[in-house]
Amino acid sequence: MSKTPRSEQPAPPLPEPLGTPVADSHTHLDMQQPEVAESVRAAAEVGVRTLIQVGCDVERSRWSARTAAEWPDVWAAVALHPNEAPRLHGSAGAGGPAGSPAELDAALAEIEKLAALPQVLAVGETGLDYFRTGEEGVAAQQYSFREHIAMAKRLDRALVIHDRDAHDDVVRILREEGAPARTVFHCFSGDAALAEVCASHGWFMSFAGNVTFKNAQGLREALAAAPPELVLVETDAPFLTPSPYRGRPNAPYLVPVTLRAMAETKGTTAETLAAHVAANTARAFGY
Repeated sequence: MSKTPRSEQPAPPLPEPLGTPVADSHTHLDMQQPEVAESVRAAAEVGVRTLIQVGCDVERSRWSARTAAEWPDVWAAVALHPNEAPRLHGSAGAGGPAGSPAELDAALAEIEKLAALPQVLAVGETGLDYFRTGEEGVAAQQYSFREHIAMAKRLDRALVIHDRDAHDDVVRILREEGAPARTVFHCFSGDAALAEVCASHGWFMSFAGNVTFKNAQGLREALAAAPPELVLVETDAPFLTPSPYRGRPNAPYLVPVTLRAMAETKGTTAETLAAHVAANTARAFGY
């Protein structure tokens, strides 16, 4: 028997509310089933009072900026996802119709216009993804990443990084270009050694529901090594639903499930970690 599609499975129940309000530092409301109003309401009910809505291409970034303008509890991040860059550039191995170098530059220019809006606090998610893009797309990804770094610095925005199977190159390019003052590794996927590198540079590390998975011991070791003042929490919803709800729809209201598991890994209380996370997220994104 085939598995029930994620979208058809029942949503997990609301967890016990957090006593200290926190933020979901990375979510994709445009990819979730509930209306924005319901997502914001459910999140607030459990103590998740701020949502960072992340766009991954020009159209989704426009949607993110519009939504953030309409909802006081929602802020936006805008960018071209690493896997979008080769497609726009015309590089092979990215999937979808091929574009041209000029198309990539035009899209980057549009992202910069959006990033300058007051409700947009970050440039991201950008970075490198060597899992889905072949060798032919690496140059386009690295070019796009460097352009996003420069953009974030010009506009004094946080930089939100997507790093998949590309740790060494992500760190190298950040060092070569000079990372923005506020840099966030979204859905942190490295080990304790990478966590120590991030800590040495003052880069924030945002942990998602996959830190609760049984096979994620290396990720928990990275969390244990991360200084409390650099730790954030996110859903990356509708993806990476935390255990015990893995495989069901994710949403911002499930942040408390992940945060409580993170607190256990850190050997602290949920309220103590929530206080750190709340202060860290405000500092990282500047709201």
